[in-house]
Amino acid sequence: MNHSTLTALSPLDGRYAGRMSTLRPLLSEFGLMHRRVQVEVEWFIALTDAGFDELKALGEVSRGYLRSLVLRFSEADAKAIKDIEKVTNHDVKAVEYWLKQRFKGHADLEAAAEFVHFACTSEDINNTSHALMLKAAREQVLLPALDAVIDRLRTMAHAQAALPMLSRTHGQTASPTTVGKEVANVVARLQRARERIAAVPMLAKMNGAVGNYNAHLAAYPEFDWEAFSCKVVEQRLGLQFNPYTIQIEPHDYMAELFDALTRCNTILIDWSRDVWGYISLGYFKQRLKEGEVGSSTMPHKVNPIDFENAEGNFGLANALLAHLAQKLPISRWQRDLTDSTVLRNMGSAVGYALLGLDSLARGLDKLEVHAGALAGDLDEAWEVMAEAIQTVMRRHGLPEPYEQLKTFTRGQPMTRALMQGFIEGLALPAADKARLLAMTPASYTGLAETLARRI
Repeated sequence: MNHSTLTALSPLDGRYAGRMSTLRPLLSEFGLMHRRVQVEVEWFIALTDAGFDELKALGEVSRGYLRSLVLRFSEADAKAIKDIEKVTNHDVKAVEYWLKQRFKGHADLEAAAEFVHFACTSEDINNTSHALMLKAAREQVLLPALDAVIDRLRTMAHAQAALPMLSRTHGQTASPTTVGKEVANVVARLQRARERIAAVPMLAKMNGAVGNYNAHLAAYPEFDWEAFSCKVVEQRLGLQFNPYTIQIEPHDYMAELFDALTRCNTILIDWSRDVWGYISLGYFKQRLKEGEVGSSTMPHKVNPIDFENAEGNFGLANALLAHLAQKLPISRWQRDLTDSTVLRNMGSAVGYALLGLDSLARGLDKLEVHAGALAGDLDEAWEVMAEAIQTVMRRHGLPEPYEQLKTFTRGQPMTRALMQGFIEGLALPAADKARLLAMTPASYTGLAETLARRI
């Protein structure tokens, strides 16, 4: 069979391929090759600036040409590297050879060709490339998608700040809240989660085969290779230098990033399930789309598929992210290769998270509040006023207020008349009694509106 979106093993490259267009150039094998070329070019240019007798500084034309190879890196270039890899059976060496081929016809570059990949182990190129890939994916794709969801929820929190809603602790009727306050709770959690994702530093190293600059010092023993490597990593690549590594950068920062993303996804799973439940209760409706079918057999149905898809894809993302976070910081002695094949799945892990965000955004755009259903539930839940009544009774020293309300409310339906009759019989100050009589489940929402508007 020909490879296509229909024959792809992963739905990220099949059914949902169109939703991955922003991520694909960054976390695919093409993206890895692109960053490898960038690192090799910047390391080479930095070496020509180091003042070695054997290596002349490059002119602006040659520098511009080398950096244009990065800026204009294409699928054809990636294919050419793959063709070289068929011979070398080594993907990083293939990039080195491809870059040297690009030197032909440029005398100053050809003369310095053996300084491409000079003193580097493959992991000097790979770890920096992976960090650049993740940095770009975080800044250009993940955080903007998360911000869009947070902004949408914040708008919803403000718009519905005053709309009362019955809470349901343990699935039972509980003290009222507002729709906006419940959404604001999610916004607050996501804001903290976003900060954790954004704060993880992207670490990298360029220190040779076992992290000690062995080959570097063999060639130039008087040169400060640690300072040079730090400058390349931080000033030329925009990453944070890690001075203590084995052959690989130990991936602890990756685990931190993936753990932070997992926690964010877990918050969004929680929210997706809550919205699903609110739709089931009738608190929310979904705007209809012409031609869309909810069930193949039940014509009346409009299923909450976007929230179900979001929950499922966040779960898939977390399963992959958890394995990445747990496996990547572990390496036998100075190096084993188990991280290499695992790292190739970063795109899938982040892709499922992005798909979850996309599904959630689609669902939120269809969501409408059903004010009538909210009001109806509140009006049938007068038992929730028992909390307010017994608390006021406590203030004024009435005997066994909790026990009185427990006996009065349990096991029988509560109505406005019953609750107000109970209040009338209490020996309370007139002002407090009047305030309780004026309360309804819809007005008994505490600071919910204020908190929702403040987010």
